Amino acid sequence: MMGYGVRHADAIELRGRVTAGEAWQAVATDLAAICLAPPEAPAAPASAATHANRLYRASALLRMSQMMMLADDDERREIFSRAADLYRQAATLTDDREQIIVETGGGPLAGWLYRSQSGPSVGCAVVIGGVEGWAMDFGALGLELARRGVDALVLDGPGQGESRMVHHHYLTKTWVRSYQGLFDHLATRTGGAPLAFVGNSMGGAVAMRLASQDPRIVACCDNGGPRAPRGAPGGAPANTSFFRKMMAHCGDVTEAAASEIWRTIDPMAPDASVSCPLLIVHGGQDPLVSTEDARSVFDWASSADKQMIIYSDGDHCLYNHSDDKHNVIGDWISHRLSAHRT
Repeated sequence: MMGYGVRHADAIELRGRVTAGEAWQAVATDLAAICLAPPEAPAAPASAATHANRLYRASALLRMSQMMMLADDDERREIFSRAADLYRQAATLTDDREQIIVETGGGPLAGWLYRSQSGPSVGCAVVIGGVEGWAMDFGALGLELARRGVDALVLDGPGQGESRMVHHHYLTKTWVRSYQGLFDHLATRTGGAPLAFVGNSMGGAVAMRLASQDPRIVACCDNGGPRAPRGAPGGAPANTSFFRKMMAHCGDVTEAAASEIWRTIDPMAPDASVSCPLLIVHGGQDPLVSTEDARSVFDWASSADKQMIIYSDGDHCLYNHSDDKHNVIGDWISHRLSAHRT
C-alpha cells in the first residue's frame, strides 16, 4: 500500500479495520473521504501544500479501494476516474508533473511527465508498473528521476490504468507497436534524447522484451520482473484471481486468448537478446519472483554493462525499501543516460 502512495497511518488503519471485519473497499473509500475532510480542517484554512497532500492521499486510497476487483465494470471505472481526478487536482497544485496523452497505432497511452528539476535533461526514462500498480502509483519514482536530471514519463501501458479504464487501450499481441509509437513521439518531443526504460513487477518482463525489440532503449532496469509471465510457458503456476486480473488487461477475451497474448511478453524468448546496459533489482524475500529466476534473467542477458542488486530482506519490487530502490534506480538511470550523451 505504501509503495503505491498510501501514507503509513492510512495503511495501518486500513489493515486494522479490515482485520476487525470491515470490508476492504468500504474502509479505503471512507479513509479517502476523511482525508478530504479531516477533523483538523476547522483549525485553519488549508494551504495549497496541505490541500495537495490531502488530494494525493485520497487518490491513493481510492486506487487501493479498487485493487481487489478482478475485472472492469462501471463501478470500477468510476472509482478509478474519481481517483484520477483528485490526482490531477493535486498535480495542478504541486506543479511538478503534467499529464500527457500520446496517440499510438494501438490507441492512446496516458502518462505523467516529470521534467528534470536539476538543469537540462540528460535524457528520458519511461516507467511502467505491472498487473497491479500503474502510473499514478509510481509518482515517487518519477520525482526521484526528475531530481536527478531525467525527464521521466510514468506511463500506463496497454492494459494499464487510464490507458485501459478511460481510453480502452488493452494489451494485445501488437503491444510492442504501441510502445514504439510512444518512442516515436518521445524522439520528436525531445529531439532524439537517449531513452531508458524501467519496468516494475510484470513490467520488468515488458522492459526486457522491449529492450530486445527496440535499439532506442539505451538502458534497461528490471525491478521485480518474472522470468516469464504467469500462465505462460515457464512461468509460475497461474493463481486464479491473479490470472483474472491478467485477463482484464486484454479486454473482453477468452482465457486462451489472454494466455496467447501474455506469451508474447517473454523476456527470454528464443528471438530475444538484451545487450544494452542492464540493472536488475530484486528482493530476496519476494514471494512472487524467486532469486533463482531473477538470476537466470541476469545471467541470460548479453549486456557487457550489467548489474544485479539483491536486498536480502526485500519484498516484491522492494516496496519495503522504497528509498533505497529509488536512489539506486534514479542514480543508475541518470548515470547511464549521461554516459550515453557523452
